[in-house]
Amino acid sequence: MAEPLTCTPKSLPRDLWIRAAETATKINPVNHPRLDRLGLVVDDFVVTRAAIAVVTTKYWGAGGVHLTVGFLDNPPKALQTRLLSHMNAWGKTANVKFVASSTSPQVRIARVPNDGYWSYVGTDIKHIPAGEPTMNLDSFTMNTPESEFHRVVRHETGHTIGCPHEHMRRELVELIDPAKAIPFFLATQGWNAAMTRAQVLTPIEESSLLGTAHSDPKSIMCYQIPGSITKSGKPIVGGLDIDASDAAFIGGIYKKPKKTSAKKKPAKKKPASKTPAKAARRLRSR
Repeated sequence: MAEPLTCTPKSLPRDLWIRAAETATKINPVNHPRLDRLGLVVDDFVVTRAAIAVVTTKYWGAGGVHLTVGFLDNPPKALQTRLLSHMNAWGKTANVKFVASSTSPQVRIARVPNDGYWSYVGTDIKHIPAGEPTMNLDSFTMNTPESEFHRVVRHETGHTIGCPHEHMRRELVELIDPAKAIPFFLATQGWNAAMTRAQVLTPIEESSLLGTAHSDPKSIMCYQIPGSITKSGKPIVGGLDIDASDAAFIGGIYKKPKKTSAKKKPAKKKPASKTPAKAARRLRSR
């Protein structure tokens, strides 16, 4: 059995948060949170720009996700093709498409060993300097098992198209026992208590979510959480691939354009058939 997938979605430096939120809102106005849901009341009832930046989502616009992809260490063409095919698995139900490009690619993939699996989330990639990676797929090669391409590449691509971690929704966080989780992630990932709290134990602010009504423990965006660190002893199964809920949600966010039916050409009129009466007159005239 594969070890539980852990990845660290990259966050921009704090001094870029407001600019990144403005970018996300400009690209997709739906990213701007509804102020009546935030509960962020401060002096004079003014909601600060910094507070808004924290809860602004990072989804691309209703026009879909069409991004170019570059590979920073020039992997074999076969591997590039394989990675792209798994990234484009999101496009089966949604208007999502990734295309290889060597000219100013928007998504830039590295394979730095021991740097883990990670990606910046959604529109934040707009703020990463050219030449720097927006995603890392630690040591992936053509010899990496196919199951890992499904589990890891599709998960990291989920971040690139704007999805946060599903296991950080409150419904799932509340199932985890912090006293067990902190030593578990220290032993398995080398994370200190602060990292575990940030990556596993701190729920996403629900008012900021553009998502399904309830959490999906089988989502590709959900960690596999063993029963040894949950309060009930039952595991959070996590996702090994894009599941039906993932596909339907992203298909709703990035709707495929409707196919326009081709107009039928008007049928050619058949020449009028000769009536029996006319035929009879011709016979008599001979």
